[in-house]
Amino acid sequence: MDTSELQRLKQRYNIVGNCDALNRALDVAKQVASTDLSVLIVGESGVGKEIIPRLIHDNSPRKHEKYFAINCGSIPEGTIDSELFGHEKGSFTGAIGESEGYFGTANKGTIFLDEVGELPMATQARLLRVLETGEYIRVGGQKIMKTNVRIVAATNVNMHKAISEGRFREDLYYRLNTIPIQMPPLRDRGNDILLLFSLFTMQIAEKYGMSRITLTDEAKAIMLRYKWPGNVRQLKNITEQMSVLSTTRVIDAETLSKFIPQDKESTQLATTTPTGSHSYESEREILYKILYELRGNVSDLRREMTNLRKQIDDNRTLDNFAAAQQVHALQPATFSPYQDVEAEEIRDGVTTSQNEQNESLNLSDIGRQVVEKALERNGGNRKKAAQELGISDRTLYRRIKQYGLDK
Repeated sequence: MDTSELQRLKQRYNIVGNCDALNRALDVAKQVASTDLSVLIVGESGVGKEIIPRLIHDNSPRKHEKYFAINCGSIPEGTIDSELFGHEKGSFTGAIGESEGYFGTANKGTIFLDEVGELPMATQARLLRVLETGEYIRVGGQKIMKTNVRIVAATNVNMHKAISEGRFREDLYYRLNTIPIQMPPLRDRGNDILLLFSLFTMQIAEKYGMSRITLTDEAKAIMLRYKWPGNVRQLKNITEQMSVLSTTRVIDAETLSKFIPQDKESTQLATTTPTGSHSYESEREILYKILYELRGNVSDLRREMTNLRKQIDDNRTLDNFAAAQQVHALQPATFSPYQDVEAEEIRDGVTTSQNEQNESLNLSDIGRQVVEKALERNGGNRKKAAQELGISDRTLYRRIKQYGLDK
């Protein structure tokens, strides 16, 4: 891509900067736009990765079709499959109608999956199938759906580490990473920092009707030395703070130090105490780890509660069958769907069985017979027997073991 075309591209998407790494990323995006190859954009948070997929879509044969940008990290794990792939009516609580999902709605268009490294493993398997075959199945459905979607993904996660830790599928990574695009961090873009600062001051001055702030040479040197851990997003925030809060329009080193630390290696926005140099980096890391683990624990607890509630309901259903049989045994003989269960008779007001007279049947005995007869009626097929009894396979297996019927 020649210089003039590159400048036109930057003007169209309001991209500021001239560093080689940025120009290379834009050049690759423009070249790959005309194809249907999957693209993976890698870069730290706040570097402007969202510009690339929009550029790719607008310069592709799909530019007149739909474009969706989806933040995978912001969708709850329990609903993300439904959001992406759609669902059938009644497939879960609240599914009052059908949904096509993003992959159905964006057919022939482009989907940008931001923070793709945050996808749950089950969703990754579904996404891999879409990439390989263009096929997917809605949540709660059985029909195979087809879609023709261009996928562009982005992540700020170390994917090789995520793969080694079992948090991301290696095969999916290579499918997404057909064309890799690396977005440079702001600290590596040199004078682009000052160009972006100038752009932001102009935008803020125009928006709020105030005069623009400028930097002294010493302040510019500090800006260039600072690491900018929050990248372009952090630079914009600090520029806004200085524009609104600074009493002077010429920002010198002393004024700048109130908004960013003088230590070029520091990743803090400002010192937190006037004395001492305590850093809260380790505390933040611990807190993030605790919050991450807590989220996982809450998800596990929710699943356990759902399973426990299902087991309780199944046990209640089976016990109700047994109780109904016990009540039936105390009444005059009438037709029952459980006639196969050992017959009983009433003598002198005492319930007796053909095999055991003068002994009342307890719930466990009748429950055992209900399970036995259900298995017999279904030729030993446990799945069918469980469906007949209205309980889960797991509950039936547990009762079979409890009653010693597995021997």
